[in-house]
Amino acid sequence: MLKWIKPTIETKFHIDFDWWEKRGENIRVYLWSHLCSDCQAIYGSHQDTEEIDWIDPETAEVNRVDALWHSLRTCCSQKPDYITEHTTIVDAVFRVLLANGNTPLSPLELYRIIGKQNPNTILRMLTHGHLHKGIKPFQEK
Repeated sequence: MLKWIKPTIETKFHIDFDWWEKRGENIRVYLWSHLCSDCQAIYGSHQDTEEIDWIDPETAEVNRVDALWHSLRTCCSQKPDYITEHTTIVDAVFRVLLANGNTPLSPLELYRIIGKQNPNTILRMLTHGHLHKGIKPFQEK
């Protein structure tokens, strides 16, 4: 049974992909909007992609991954303008989670990576009101 705990700056957050499905929204449209201009030119739209084989550098395991996600992780996130002073907190958090393979991160860890606002502001943004872009506290099942 999952128990609700009030999130703190140490609480880990992740992108819940089921949230996108339940809302009937296409995460691929949103992923495409976060691509750098080079990758947007390659793909044209969120529909002009497919799954590709990706080899995990740590385990050498071959996985099928979405080409948009792969480009975000290996190309776009490496560019200096992936997160700028004009990137909203929610978009910055989303981009960091994407770049890290959706490994759960706390507002404190996110602050250290993003370098804007502060951990408490990031926490408030992620927990105040409705769920933003499927970013929610991570709970082990």
